[in-house]
Amino acid sequence: MNSHIGREALVPNPALKGFTPLIGAWSTVGHHPMVPGVTFHGRATFDWHEGGAFVVMRSEIDEPEIPSGIAIFGSDDDAETISMLYFDERAVSRHYEATMQPLQLRWWRTTSKFSQRYTLTIAPDGATMRGAGEMSRDGGPWSEDLGLTYTRTS
Repeated sequence: MNSHIGREALVPNPALKGFTPLIGAWSTVGHHPMVPGVTFHGRATFDWHEGGAFVVMRSEIDEPEIPSGIAIFGSDDDAETISMLYFDERAVSRHYEATMQPLQLRWWRTTSKFSQRYTLTIAPDGATMRGAGEMSRDGGPWSEDLGLTYTRTS
């Protein structure tokens, strides 16, 4: 791969400027209702990619019930939207819509089989975040999904 091709495009994407408070490394602690009584411990990072053209999120949980994954956030200027492409160790690949507002990142996907939504709220001091997920199976009611507390490590 030639790293000189397209170098002019390695510039910050203005549509992703709101992700700045997320950039860095985080430790995570949380729970999932399908695994009662288990506290999950892990890590997550948010990094600028390709000079800020994209944001990459990486996550891993020490307990095997929750897969390690990677996601890439990008934007569509004409549609004025943000999207997230997700892939994990199970070879699960998903597309989510996303919004980034001051101190809050949200992503969601709606399908007939399995829908998900997640809200990540950043504390005003930027040192912690609270993530709350919900899921819906086969168009049924929404229920609690993975919940995590993020603590900044760098």
